[in-house]
Amino acid sequence: MWDNQLFLESIPILLEAFLKITLVVTVLSSILAALLGLVWAIGLRELPGWAAAPLRFVLDFIRMTPLPVHLLVIYYAFNNLSAMTVGVLVFGVHYSTYMAESYRAGIESIRKGQWEAATALSLPASRTWRAVILPQAIRNTLPSLGNWAIAMFKDTPFLIFISVPEMVTKAREFGGQNFSYVESMTVAGVLFLVASYPTAVLMRKLEKKLAY
Repeated sequence: MWDNQLFLESIPILLEAFLKITLVVTVLSSILAALLGLVWAIGLRELPGWAAAPLRFVLDFIRMTPLPVHLLVIYYAFNNLSAMTVGVLVFGVHYSTYMAESYRAGIESIRKGQWEAATALSLPASRTWRAVILPQAIRNTLPSLGNWAIAMFKDTPFLIFISVPEMVTKAREFGGQNFSYVESMTVAGVLFLVASYPTAVLMRKLEKKLAY
């Protein structure tokens, strides 16, 4: 049965977990994933085949294995790292493999003539990437990167596997202490919605704007 008192009591507890854990992990991991994803995408295109093939295998392996497995393996293999640090690193690396594919699609969307023009002007590879390719590729990729960041945000409850007290874990603890889970889980769901829905709307508007 619904209890308004439990509902109100759970709000500050879950809001604190959201701001200090869930949001921090999402923001830091998103930055790491975006940077690494760009490195992987450029590497897959620029590295010779003998070097690109192992990189592609590793990225596919990471992308096709479950996130909780990564969390547990890294947590126990590097027990000198804090659980929070492990969460940021694992989420960042895991989602960088997805973002790399988004970057790859953005890079491949650049017309061949622009590559040829850069070659004809004798631009060095670094300047070609910096001044010609990446500004356009990243512009085309931004909506997709935003969607991956939202997906990462919704996966943060997996941090329970390494005992990080993120928002859903706190909701479960609060529910267990008060023998009622519906109030705290409702608050957690509302916080997820309040944080992710505006971002999703912004990504859709950005996608439409960049399409013109």
